Amino acid sequence: MSQANTSKNKNSSGIDMTTGNPTRLILYFALPLLAGNILQQLYNMVDSMIVGNFAAKGTEALAAVGTAFPVIFMITSLFNGVAQGATIVISQYYGANNMNGVKRAVDTIYIFLFVVSIPITIIGVLVSRPMLILMKTPPGILPMAVVYMQIIFLGTIASFGYNINSGILQGLGDSKRPLLFLAISAVINIVLDLVFVIGFHWDVAGVAWATIIAQLFSFLFGTYYINRKGGQFKISIKDLEFDGEILKESIRIGLPTGIQNLLFSVAMMALQGLINSYGPAFMAGFNGATKIDAFAFLPLVSFSAAITTYVGQNVGAGRMDRVNRGVRTTLLISTTISIATWIIIMPLGEMFMKLFSQEPEVIQAGIEFLKRVLPFYSILGASFILNGALRGAGESFVPMIGSLVAMWLARVPTAYALAHFFGGHNLYFSYPIGWLIGLIIAGTYYLKGPWKEKAISRAKRQRAA
Repeated sequence: MSQANTSKNKNSSGIDMTTGNPTRLILYFALPLLAGNILQQLYNMVDSMIVGNFAAKGTEALAAVGTAFPVIFMITSLFNGVAQGATIVISQYYGANNMNGVKRAVDTIYIFLFVVSIPITIIGVLVSRPMLILMKTPPGILPMAVVYMQIIFLGTIASFGYNINSGILQGLGDSKRPLLFLAISAVINIVLDLVFVIGFHWDVAGVAWATIIAQLFSFLFGTYYINRKGGQFKISIKDLEFDGEILKESIRIGLPTGIQNLLFSVAMMALQGLINSYGPAFMAGFNGATKIDAFAFLPLVSFSAAITTYVGQNVGAGRMDRVNRGVRTTLLISTTISIATWIIIMPLGEMFMKLFSQEPEVIQAGIEFLKRVLPFYSILGASFILNGALRGAGESFVPMIGSLVAMWLARVPTAYALAHFFGGHNLYFSYPIGWLIGLIIAGTYYLKGPWKEKAISRAKRQRAA
């Protein structure tokens, strides 16, 4: 190992997951992530609550914000996948105690994502209206959805910077400081929502401006905080060092995830088109219900991110003996939480839906979604954990294939068939059907695939770099 391969800073708030009890480490890492995800979902809910209750046309505005999301996610997903690949590379270098590699990986992903943010902004602004028309967005909703999307895309660089800082720290095992960055963003976002929508009557435009301004402040504060308190390295534009090999490895790991997210979002647009065909009330009910449903989803995302970092660090350190222990623990935790969340949320569904709209048709449409999706979240949780573990080991191709098969060969055609033969609300049974297919693919590869041998070989190269 070269002289530049300095050791981990013991004063850092990052977690070294290569030693110690896996259950304690994963919980310690995942709980701040969960708190942050809950906080983010709360302020996303505030967006929807304010626009749904205080905008001039509440139901239409709520539907507009919801129908725009799949397009935004589609255009940014490919590059966010590469960023996730870089996060995994950072965690593997950190596990290998190669801090020079960590610094080069951080610099490289900063350069890459800031360069690509410019064309993404331009493309997003230009395609907003055509994509929404393609999704059969009703004429009364289309102008609001276009305004919302175009403003969000103007803030691409702020969104990328905000997410890059959080991803870097998560790769180092630090899930507390991203929570701080998110708290700042949430407070600013909520305050600006109230000012722009209720005070200035900007409606969906106000919600969009509040979002990108909040992310910009959080990004700037995150960069300042990392440079002031991080200890491991500093982020400086004039000292950034590009490493083509690290970018290539980040793309190898992250591109399948980016493609998966891209095609997933295209599938969601196909489903959104089906949902839009049932009218504004159905659309608004779906949007409100997905905000509630996301709370059941948050622990799965948090523990999936935790197991990705855990596996990444242990693969980098050559500690394959610890990987299976961590995965088993995380599967048990996610299953328990999924069942408990369903039991808690379902009886309160009507009360939660009234936060977004007082119209009975909207409320009932949301409840019908929750009844058909929430009971099956333990299936999704197991799939998420196994895919997260495989990505942490640098194996992202099989999770991509599994997710695409689950979405395109199961969920989308099943949704259209169920809607045609059994009515609109029953299209939501396509969700658990797709999740089950994805779990079968991920579980089979995890148990029988050659991913461990590949991970060991890559880890040896990283420790020698």
